[in-house]
Amino acid sequence: MRRREFIALLGGAAIAWPFTARAQQPAKLPTIGFLCAATPSSWSQWTDAFVQRLRELGWVDGRTVTVEYRWATGRSERYSEIAAEFVRLKVDVIVTVGSAVLAVKQATSTIPIVFAVAVDPLGTSLVASLPRPGGNVTGLSIQSADLAAKRLELLREVLPDLRRLAIMGNGKYPAAVLEMGEVEAAGRTLGLKIDRFEIRRAEDIAPAFGAFDSGSQALYLCADALINAHHNRINILSLGARLPTIYPSRNFLESGGLISYGANNADLFRRAADYVDKILRGVKPADLPVEQPTKFDLVVNLITAKALGLEVPPTLLARADEVIE
Repeated sequence: MRRREFIALLGGAAIAWPFTARAQQPAKLPTIGFLCAATPSSWSQWTDAFVQRLRELGWVDGRTVTVEYRWATGRSERYSEIAAEFVRLKVDVIVTVGSAVLAVKQATSTIPIVFAVAVDPLGTSLVASLPRPGGNVTGLSIQSADLAAKRLELLREVLPDLRRLAIMGNGKYPAAVLEMGEVEAAGRTLGLKIDRFEIRRAEDIAPAFGAFDSGSQALYLCADALINAHHNRINILSLGARLPTIYPSRNFLESGGLISYGANNADLFRRAADYVDKILRGVKPADLPVEQPTKFDLVVNLITAKALGLEVPPTLLARADEVIE
C-alpha cells in the first residue's frame, strides 16, 4: 500500500471511529426518583414490594430502568432538597408519599409525580379531582382519618375499661392533625377523655411521654414519616410506660406495637409501580385516576400483649389477618 493511501486510510478511520463509538453507546435508561420519607429499614418491605412489581412489569433496576433512592429519615426539611435534586437530575418520574408530595409538586409542574400513599389528596389540592387528577400528580389515596373510630373500637375490645386515651402525631403534617381531630371526635362519642400530644421533631418524643397523664391507658399513633422513622423508640417508651399502642400499619408492630389496622401499604406500593409503568410507557398522570385502597389488614402482636399482661379476646384474634406470636 502506498504511503499516501495508508495515511488517508488512517485519517478516515480516525474520523469514523467517534461516530461508531457514539452509535454503540447504550441509550440512557428511564430514571425513577424515589423520595423515601423515613429510613431504609422502616421502608424496606414497601420498597421491596415496589421493586418486585416493577420487575414483573419488565423494569429491572440497572438494566431497563434506573431507580434513584433518597432518604429523608423523617426530616421534612429534606423533602424540598431532594425534590430539587431530582429536578436537576431530570428524572422521568418521582415516587413519594404524604406531605413530601407537596414539596415535590412545588419543585416541578412537568415531571410526573406518583404518590404511593396520600391522605385526602383532593382536600390538600394535590389533584383537581380523583377521577381526572389533571396536572402532573396522581396515585393512591388513603382516608386514614376515616378509620379512627374503627381503631378505637379495636382498642376497646382489648381494653374494655378504656376511659382515657393519649394521641401522638406530627403537628407539622396536616393529615396527622386531621386524624387527631377525628380520633378526638370518635373518642367523645365513646365517652373517652383524650390527651393530645403534637410532636414536630424527634427531640419532642421523650418529653411527650413525660407529659402523659398517669391515667392514660393506651396510645393512638397518627403515623407519618416522623413517627415511622422513630417508631422503635416510641415502642420502647410505650412498653416502659405500659401503654398499649395502636398503629395504622403492620411495620410498626415488629418492634413492640400492640395492634395495627389500616390499608396494606405493601399493596399500595405495588400498585404505585403500575402507575409508574404506565407513565414510562407514555400515559400522562392527568389521565390516571386516583385510586383507593382495596386491602385492609388487622394485625395483633401477642408477644406485646403478654408483656403488658393483656388478654386478647379470641373473637378479635379470629378476625385478625395476622397474629404475631
